[in-house]
Amino acid sequence: QVQLQESGGGSVQSGGSLKLSCAASGYSYSRYCMGWFRQAPGKEREGVAGIYTGGGSTYYGDSVKGRFTISRDNAKNTLYLQMNSLKPEDTAMYYCAVRAPRVSGYCYPDQYEFIYWGQGTQVTVSS
Repeated sequence: QVQLQESGGGSVQSGGSLKLSCAASGYSYSRYCMGWFRQAPGKEREGVAGIYTGGGSTYYGDSVKGRFTISRDNAKNTLYLQMNSLKPEDTAMYYCAVRAPRVSGYCYPDQYEFIYWGQGTQVTVSS
């Protein structure tokens, strides 16, 4: 049973930073695509960033490019999202997820290809 647990959310002022973590367990593949998503009230879920656990290129959504950094620690089975220069529009529930292993190619965070999801952690940015 795959389990994902996010942590690190909170409330910060505009321009501040937060680092989210996602602890993964129960996954038997050695290399898989993981992503961060977010959903603000009244809006659709948005893919923020994606990364292969076995290394390789990363993907960032246009709205966070240059401000957010996705990384992973395979020894700890943990995914991270470093968020800098936060803006009020970054306010959302943030989720980590694992893509279905049958999907290959660029680790693009398309929510319809991701099958395991955490419960989310809230990020609130005030102006």
